[in-house]
Amino acid sequence: MADDSLKEFVLDQLASLPEMRAKSMFGGHGLYQADRFFGILMDGRLYFKTDEQSRREFLARGMEPFIYEKAKRTMTMRYYEVPPEVLENHDELVAWAHRAIRAASTRPPKPAQQPRRSLRQSKGNW
Repeated sequence: MADDSLKEFVLDQLASLPEMRAKSMFGGHGLYQADRFFGILMDGRLYFKTDEQSRREFLARGMEPFIYEKAKRTMTMRYYEVPPEVLENHDELVAWAHRAIRAASTRPPKPAQQPRRSLRQSKGNW
């Protein structure tokens, strides 16, 4: 499925989601529901944001993560390809989109940061 026709198909399938839109990004499109970035359309494939729980369903179906390559840097993201049978089933696609939106709404905890030392502490007493 060509990227533009896939974009139109997905937007039509997810039209029941409020404030649904696609925005151009690095050669594909990002899917947003309001301000939540939850999906990627790239190279004729649809990827949804995952969390620890939802990722298991993608992996159980043998789906691969979205990998972004730029220059010498490769980055594997927490977006996984939506299975073709889900893409073709309106109700199932909407349910999976809701899970992706929830995953996009929660942020993983940041690692604990070391307390910053003041300039006086790092240079010793004056």
